[in-house]
Amino acid sequence: MVLDPFTLLVLTAAMATASALCLAAEWRSVRERSLLLWSAGFAIIAVGSVLALLRSSGHVLLGIWFPNGLLIVAHWLFLAGVAGFTRTRLPRVWWMLAIVWLAMLFLPDGPWWSKVMLGTQSLLIAVITLRAGLLLRPHGGVLSLGAAQLRFVLLAHSLFYLAKAGSTLLPEAFVNLAGFRGAVILVSLVEGAMAIMLLAISMTGTERHRREERIAEIAARDPLTGLDNRRALYLRAPDLLAQSSPARPSALLLIDIDHFKQVNDLHGHDAGDRLLMALSDLIRGALPDGALAARLGGDEFVILLSGASDVAAQALGQDLREAFAERARAMFVTPQPVSLSIGATLSDQPDEELSHWLKQADEALYASKRKGRNRMELVSLSR
Repeated sequence: MVLDPFTLLVLTAAMATASALCLAAEWRSVRERSLLLWSAGFAIIAVGSVLALLRSSGHVLLGIWFPNGLLIVAHWLFLAGVAGFTRTRLPRVWWMLAIVWLAMLFLPDGPWWSKVMLGTQSLLIAVITLRAGLLLRPHGGVLSLGAAQLRFVLLAHSLFYLAKAGSTLLPEAFVNLAGFRGAVILVSLVEGAMAIMLLAISMTGTERHRREERIAEIAARDPLTGLDNRRALYLRAPDLLAQSSPARPSALLLIDIDHFKQVNDLHGHDAGDRLLMALSDLIRGALPDGALAARLGGDEFVILLSGASDVAAQALGQDLREAFAERARAMFVTPQPVSLSIGATLSDQPDEELSHWLKQADEALYASKRKGRNRMELVSLSR
């Protein structure tokens, strides 16, 4: 098969259509707005590629200006999709590109018309694509493989269009948009077909990785309170407990709601759920940096503190008890006061197992129950 401009445009239209359908299918299962924007971008490229076939018949508006403008719109949609993926708000100045596109209609005819048209279009696409690639830079973390690939492809694509725009300024450069003649145009068609394939693969991989991350995050969360669940606690706690030392002991607080059954019996299980959510909000608000909080199940919660003294642990427990007792009184009337009992352990040994910590905290919790509830008992595991 000869890679003439007509053949390359047909291949480009077919690949862009396939990419649009693939991303649309992904969107139907994921419902991420970025996928829909990217799919629309590829669909527009497919339409523009078909219209570009008309230029050899002398249709300047439908065969040259309009397809070139559609290519700019498609890349703008790619930028909008990346902005949606990165939760970035694009300033309104990016809409000014439409004015530049419309201004291209008023370019006077002349021997240099093809160069100006191609150079302007290439520069606009380069700026849009470069911005999209730069939006994918990591912020305090590492990009996923799909996002890193997408960033690389976008940056490489933008550099190609910058070079393409610069090449039209060379005196010896020959460009004929109407007749699809000139080395710059042929190379651009080949690069465009390759870019479509690479962009579609990278975009799909980017969103799939995010979906997997969200699934993992949902699996680690308690659906009612939004705190970590028991599984997440056992996965994350070892790293925090390993930081324990005589200079920086760690503390574990096991929290249980006193007379919680009264709330369910008198006001219904929905009231009990609201009380659990109220406690989880208080825990989140009191949690220091680097600490963990989880719901073990029922009305039992755990807080893990790194580098906490017995005074700090006692102060946190006291603040939670007072705040929760006040919140519970305001929410529900019960024969016996709804309060918190807390069992806490303090250790400077990094090799202690979480199960051992929980066992000791459980014993301290029952001690606080036996002594009248609404109190905190703390035991030390330091050697």
